[in-house]
Amino acid sequence: MTDEKLDQILKQALAPEIEDREIKVRRKVRKGKMRIWNKMGKAAAAAAVIIIGIGTLGYFNPVLAAKIPLIGRIFEKIGDDVTYSGDYTDKGNVLTNEDLAGTLDTQEYSASNQGITLTASEVYCDGYSIFLTVNIKEEAGEFTHIPKHYTDMYGESGKMAAGFYIGGTWSAGGISSEQLMNTFEGEVIDDQTFVGMLKMNFAEKFEGSGELSLNITGLGYDDERMLDAEEISASHWVDGSWNIRIPFEVNKADVRTVEVGETQGDITLHDVVVSPYQVVVHTSTPGRQRELTDDRREKLLSKDPDMTDAEMFEILGWSYEPCQTIVFNQDGEALYSDMEMPGFAGFAVQGKELSALHIFIFDNLEDWDKMREEGMSSSAADRAVIAKEINL
Repeated sequence: MTDEKLDQILKQALAPEIEDREIKVRRKVRKGKMRIWNKMGKAAAAAAVIIIGIGTLGYFNPVLAAKIPLIGRIFEKIGDDVTYSGDYTDKGNVLTNEDLAGTLDTQEYSASNQGITLTASEVYCDGYSIFLTVNIKEEAGEFTHIPKHYTDMYGESGKMAAGFYIGGTWSAGGISSEQLMNTFEGEVIDDQTFVGMLKMNFAEKFEGSGELSLNITGLGYDDERMLDAEEISASHWVDGSWNIRIPFEVNKADVRTVEVGETQGDITLHDVVVSPYQVVVHTSTPGRQRELTDDRREKLLSKDPDMTDAEMFEILGWSYEPCQTIVFNQDGEALYSDMEMPGFAGFAVQGKELSALHIFIFDNLEDWDKMREEGMSSSAADRAVIAKEINL
């Protein structure tokens, strides 16, 4: 069964019985944070286009770009502006180098299909996530029209990055394949060149070394010229096959785990991991497989008569008790919340000083949102299921 067929089944057969945010399904994920136009009024978005357009005049110089080797140095190029920003110079391992003439020292970590070449540049792993930098080259590309999105908590720093959608699966160290749930985030160099970073999260701590298997089935990007369109997400999308095998090794430097083991109500805060670029909060809440009722079975089979029970259960997924996490440092600065899923909440450090963490976990989304808007002094703090201070 194709991803598109699963997506169609979800939209036509089950909605609105099960909310979209509750359904776990293996399909292309187009991250909402890249849809900056949907969060702005049209006037504000138009202003953003002007800003982005002015910004592009400074670096879209193909003659100048050709003189600056990028592959092997992408962490350095994009490290200040991506969500998981920081200095990766002494942390990442170089996979591919490029000389002044643009010649690569190896083709082992490159893949080409549909006129697009993807080259893996560097890789870093802290045992909880893999951070991979890539160079994407398309001769017929129109990358200069990719819009940017803010990469900090409230856009106050003005730091922005461009995004490139990705579809497919990844696996590492013998772990079963996972759907790619993130995007390449980085910088447009010229119409044909994009450099970015992809972050993939382990469900459990990974030790030692391994091989990352990246099986990409689609690539795409937004177009700022489609500002008035109802849906601009991945307006430039290409299906294809880009398969790369990448060696990696866990770098334990400056990575620490603080065991907590506190349970309040239905939520358990197991531990907190602090690495140079992210804070990971591990929790658990009760969950159960959604029931395959006769009505649901009938609806699913009406769309695909060959669907098995296993595929039906995968579409239905699991239902978990609510759990929303927010983290502040010792100065009351909120850490950028990038992703939260059952058991895992990830936050970007973004160069902030961390000597203590204040962790608040809610079972009510409105309370979580109120604290996110008002900060650590919000009255919503009193309604947190778990409120924990951790000294580092």
